[in-house]
Amino acid sequence: MSGPPLFEIDNLHAGVDDIGILRGVNLTVQPGEIHALMGPNGSGKSTLASTLLGNPDYEVTEGAVRFRGDDITDWSADVRGKAGMFLAFQHPQEIPGVSVINFLRQALSARKGIDLSVLELRLAIMEWMERLDMDPSFADRYLNEGFSGGEKKRNEILQMAILEPEIAILDETDSGLDIDALKVVASGVQEVRKDRPELGVVVITHFQRLLDHLQPDHVHILMDGRIVDSGGMELVERLERDGYESWR
Repeated sequence: MSGPPLFEIDNLHAGVDDIGILRGVNLTVQPGEIHALMGPNGSGKSTLASTLLGNPDYEVTEGAVRFRGDDITDWSADVRGKAGMFLAFQHPQEIPGVSVINFLRQALSARKGIDLSVLELRLAIMEWMERLDMDPSFADRYLNEGFSGGEKKRNEILQMAILEPEIAILDETDSGLDIDALKVVASGVQEVRKDRPELGVVVITHFQRLLDHLQPDHVHILMDGRIVDSGGMELVERLERDGYESWR
């Protein structure tokens, strides 16, 4: 008998300021799967991302979010992170005075429940920076301060590699990126999956281009707060050809 799914969104209704935006979202992610969620502006993508990230501004009014069988609907973002969820934000915050390496050391120590030395972590980071084609001096820069859009995204992929999560939620991680940076994000995700083939990934995106590089197992179309269609890359091709009108 197989266990529960890795990640499950079950009849999720949520909103902000008493305005209902999600109207019954259902999604099941098994280990190793990449799921892409696409939808027009106003479809509920940002609300879904914020709800999955544990943003306290968004209220779940019905349904549940489960991670490895546990109901995490009411868990805070930091508890979700410690449990093995990785949450990549659309606009990562700048943290002046905290270097990338120190941020990663604190995050990893919290995630693993052990106190790592900077040296141990530096060795791991250097190996990953090489694999992700990042400049080693990056480790000592202040987190996201003065980073380009592409550098912020690479930094998030580095965090995903180091923290070894079981599920990664990537919220419009491709927004504002040029084609080269998109490739970096996609190849970075694939590089992490080489080491962790069981990693589940949910990508919330506007752009077909990222999916061409990522080749998700499942594609879902979100409209008016519900998933209205699910399939494979053929949905992306239909979207390219006909736009969202064909689902209205």
